Amino acid sequence: MKFAVISFPGSSGAEDIYNAIKDILGEEADLVSHRIDQLEQYDAIVLPGGLSYGNYLRPGAIAGQTPVMKAVAAAAEKGKLILGVANGFQILLEAGLLPGAMKRNDHLQFICQSIQIKVENEQTPFTSLNEKDEKIRLPIAHSEGNYYCDKETLQALKKHNQIIFTYVDENPNGSIEHIAGIMNQKGNVLGMMPHPERAVELLLGSTDGLKLFQSIVKHWKEAGAIHA
Repeated sequence: MKFAVISFPGSSGAEDIYNAIKDILGEEADLVSHRIDQLEQYDAIVLPGGLSYGNYLRPGAIAGQTPVMKAVAAAAEKGKLILGVANGFQILLEAGLLPGAMKRNDHLQFICQSIQIKVENEQTPFTSLNEKDEKIRLPIAHSEGNYYCDKETLQALKKHNQIIFTYVDENPNGSIEHIAGIMNQKGNVLGMMPHPERAVELLLGSTDGLKLFQSIVKHWKEAGAIHA
């Protein structure tokens, strides 16, 4: 399986995801420039964390308009798996690939800590190796992770089981309904504020993030077997 890890100016988390895929997961990966306008050769695409374009205007606002995002949208339309982590989640929102918006943390402070989240929907290509209501611990690091959407959008997210992760006990940023990650209705685009790539080996303190990447590979293999 081959992953594209998109690198925007300021995407400081790109190499962390690249290394997690290459060294821990054992799959192929390329760091791909934001200037690229086609991603046909990749099986899955990851938008990493960081401060793309210095978060000028709004987090993800400029990155969401780059040439590569048209290619990401085309890949999503074809059913390829798209993962956006932290700033990558913000970019997916700005590009219209996920509903809602991201606001500043309600306490107006940057937070960097390990936090517990719950798997709300285990029947997705990203969580198939998790259990329903499984609690996992992942790092977060953001100033603007306060997810917001209107009532109609929230109802739709609940109706279609699009809320994938929620914060447990502590809501670190004021996110509506404790939301930590959502996916699109089609089920192939996931955005999440916690960093699974920073929890893929015991040296980092946890392997709780590894199942997400393993689930992606499992889905790809099973889809290939169906079409073979």
